[in-house]
Amino acid sequence: MEYTSGAASWQKVLRRAVVGLLPRRPVQRRPGWSIGVPLIAAAAGLLFTTTATTAGGTPLREDRRPQLTQLIEDRREQVAASEAKAARLRAEVDDQTAALADTDAPVKQQRDRAAASRQAAGFTALTGSGITIELNDSPLRADQALPKGASNDDLVVHQGDVQAVVNALWAGGAEAMSIMNVRVLSTSAVRCVGNTLLLHGRVYSPPFKIVAIGDPAALQRALAASEGVRLFREAVDHYQLGYSETVSRVTVPAFEDSTALRLAKVPQ
Repeated sequence: MEYTSGAASWQKVLRRAVVGLLPRRPVQRRPGWSIGVPLIAAAAGLLFTTTATTAGGTPLREDRRPQLTQLIEDRREQVAASEAKAARLRAEVDDQTAALADTDAPVKQQRDRAAASRQAAGFTALTGSGITIELNDSPLRADQALPKGASNDDLVVHQGDVQAVVNALWAGGAEAMSIMNVRVLSTSAVRCVGNTLLLHGRVYSPPFKIVAIGDPAALQRALAASEGVRLFREAVDHYQLGYSETVSRVTVPAFEDSTALRLAKVPQ
């Protein structure tokens, strides 16, 4: 480093000090957004182009609920047509079996043996004194003032509630039973999906109607003795669920679905 002295060096010091005290002109910088705007515009254009190509000329947010409703209705019609065809084929098999039984003694013997068990198996309609039970969801909704600690699950009929009624009626000596006008057999399974009932592949909405033929007094005693039915009737008072018992002369239809077994075991 070189040290200087004299008037020249002092002049340089003073000039530097004066320059340091003068206001500086701001350096003009190119703002960042001027560079970002073209990039954003390019990205937006790419996004619009990709969306248009994917849509293929159709709206991406189109309401598809009408299409879903139509699909469900089409499937219901197909199921109904298949059931009608199956019933027609079963009738043809019965007619041909009956015609064969006229000339074949072993076939006639087995046919008579099967006919003797049709009523016990649930393949004939029955009419007699009995009881009708109806279970229904509560009219309350979650956005209304509910009892303390209550939830949406407390406002609907559950699988266990239907099973409690069915089991109580069997225990009370029911001779035949139907749920939603569908005959209940020993192979019937009661399942709930949400607040709907699934029985033999069909879905039913509440109110759920259960009809049983038997001694009405015995059936009512069995319902009163059932713990599950008692708990549901207590929930009726708290959450406005629906429960009714009606004694009258009732009819239980014959079982009309497929009787094919997937698994069977001979008891020892």
